[in-house]
Amino acid sequence: MEHSEILHRCFRCGYCKLPSSYADLNCPSYLNFRFETYSPGGRMWLLRAWLDGEIKTSPRFAEILYSCATCANCVEQCVFPKFKDDILNAFIAGREELVATGAVPPAVRDYFKSIHLYGNPYKMPEADRGKWADGLGLEPYSRHEYLFYVGCVGSFDERGQRMARSVAGLLKNMGISFGILGAEEFCDGNDVKAMGEMGLFDHIAQKNIRKYQDLGVQKIVTLSPHAYHAFRNEYPELGGNFDVCHYSQLLAPLIKKARFKKSESPIRVTLHDPCYLGRHNKEYRAPRKILAAVPGVQLKEMDRAEKDALCCGGGGGNLFTEMLGGGPDSPARVRAREAAATGAQVLAVACPGCSRMLDDAVKAEALQDDLEVMDLAEFVNRRLAVD
Repeated sequence: MEHSEILHRCFRCGYCKLPSSYADLNCPSYLNFRFETYSPGGRMWLLRAWLDGEIKTSPRFAEILYSCATCANCVEQCVFPKFKDDILNAFIAGREELVATGAVPPAVRDYFKSIHLYGNPYKMPEADRGKWADGLGLEPYSRHEYLFYVGCVGSFDERGQRMARSVAGLLKNMGISFGILGAEEFCDGNDVKAMGEMGLFDHIAQKNIRKYQDLGVQKIVTLSPHAYHAFRNEYPELGGNFDVCHYSQLLAPLIKKARFKKSESPIRVTLHDPCYLGRHNKEYRAPRKILAAVPGVQLKEMDRAEKDALCCGGGGGNLFTEMLGGGPDSPARVRAREAAATGAQVLAVACPGCSRMLDDAVKAEALQDDLEVMDLAEFVNRRLAVD
């Protein structure tokens, strides 16, 4: 197994489970299950025992391996610089081994099957991919400056569709030249790779790369940090070299040109950093720059912010497989309570997956009358002046 050489080097100091302050539990799966085997250090020891033949492949073992949300808190907090960068890669390599033997959990198997058969995890016809844009008057991509890539959640999830429409509206409002692929768009494959199906990921990536190259795409702006991560960090190894940005990065330097309402009352806002924008790609400033430009915003940071942000629990395919569940100790519900404790009226997000996870969590915590989950673009659009 790739990266197996690092497994014996963990002596379970436990910092990988914590934020920089050591005041909370910051590993989503350990927070939820509270067993050492669900922590990064425990998972490394478990993988080592499995490779050494001390334990056998079992549904329980597979469940533990797939409970990781790939949030990279362990990579951020591990005290060993010589191997910390490969901790998450080792977990994904372990998943790859399970995929090779067909020993994945049923929910993971069904996810892969949906991607194979439908091209998306929602089992929706690919012809419906562009319906999120109905009535917006968006142009099909044709040598525009940017391709606006929406992804599976933005295309098919009701919450993601609203977010996609808001971002597209704001891009138009800011005068950005962009087009969409609509029904011609395809899954980016980021979660497929995180779940260890490397052959399927290569097929998806190469299909997208050929498509974009044929169309002459040079710049891509993504709705999701997951797609941003895949296009920016994974596609170049397969020949896909594009100038990629997340929508918050494109809008941040332009937002000062926006014309906002002058009569809006002050509003308290807290921000949830998406793992694939923050820890994976070190972008923390762009979302805050957008919020700072909106008149009346009082940003109330949560105790765990930026590199210490608690994951919503939806990464690594968990948005679809629900390996972490939705109980009171699920990361999304803990995060919703943490956001509410700031006294914020709005929980701002910048990822359709986070939006779905936290929206559900706020309702489960009965906080919806006090705390509204809003994407950055939705929030900005609401505060813009109307001509």
